[in-house]
Amino acid sequence: MSETQIIETHCFGIVVTLKDNGGTITSDLHELGDEPGMDTDPSDVLYDACIDGLEAMVLAQAVAGVDITDPKYLEGIETAVQAIALKF
Repeated sequence: MSETQIIETHCFGIVVTLKDNGGTITSDLHELGDEPGMDTDPSDVLYDACIDGLEAMVLAQAVAGVDITDPKYLEGIETAVQAIALKF
């Protein structure tokens, strides 16, 4: 069993937890809540889908050993989030 590594980026609340050649990611980026029966705006659904893709990429890169806390990397994340937000 390997040791758990928690990486806090201080960028949009992104936190990656790595363990056993995999991991999880959380962030403050999603628009939709978890309340049952909540009305969902189609643009919020699409925005969240794009954010899911971005989070998947960040997680995959962290698992591969990329330093996701590097300031230039975080600048790229900020730019990607801005581009996604402009679409929706």
